[in-house]
Amino acid sequence: MSADANPADVSAYSFEKAVAELEAIVARLERGDVALEESISIYERGEALKRHCETLLAAAENRIEKIRLDRAGKPAGTEPLDG
Repeated sequence: MSADANPADVSAYSFEKAVAELEAIVARLERGDVALEESISIYERGEALKRHCETLLAAAENRIEKIRLDRAGKPAGTEPLDG
């Protein structure tokens, strides 16, 4: 994890990579052994990672579909999960 990296520069991260870095940031902040300025910097990076994860999750949710059944209980196609 690089605290000097641009906080917004996470757009190419996979969900797994973003979560792993976010977990590392949380662990460092919880330990409390980080100087104030660095805490602010890594917190901002954590916020960028959190937003990126939320975006990726929303995109995944939009791709999920449920199987629609006919009256006989046989598959009749798909529809949006929330539809």
